[in-house]
Amino acid sequence: MQKLRLVVRNASLLALLGLSMAAGRIGLPPLDPASAHQVQVSGEVGGTIHIEPRDNPRAGVASQVWFALARRGGQTIPLSACTCQLEVYARPRRQGDAPILSPTLQAVSAEGRQGIPGATVTFPRAGAYELVLRGRPVTSGTFTPFELRFPVTVAR
Repeated sequence: MQKLRLVVRNASLLALLGLSMAAGRIGLPPLDPASAHQVQVSGEVGGTIHIEPRDNPRAGVASQVWFALARRGGQTIPLSACTCQLEVYARPRRQGDAPILSPTLQAVSAEGRQGIPGATVTFPRAGAYELVLRGRPVTSGTFTPFELRFPVTVAR
């Protein structure tokens, strides 16, 4: 029953993001929170993270990170429509901890999406991190402000 509930929940997230057609290409959202292609939802906005190379970031090596954002129903949210901010925190994280990095987001094209938020991130050492993407609409009312949190494990 638990497995069925998880599959239904994951299918609902994919539908929310409009990714049902892409589900075969990217797979269901991973069960391990530190895995690739994680899906997070905040209100009516969902997002999927991808980290190059191969969702396996390495300490001290620049990694390209991008986020496929979508409103309920599948409408993509490009960076030009979002005042977005990315912050990187070391884990475990305590209340009041400052981000260790605040990379500048740039519009990138990936997996058939144009102008989505992306950044180059160099994780200083191996270990656990949390990437926090916050956003609000450039044009009021197009989507609700959101905060998406993605756990990431960095190898040596």
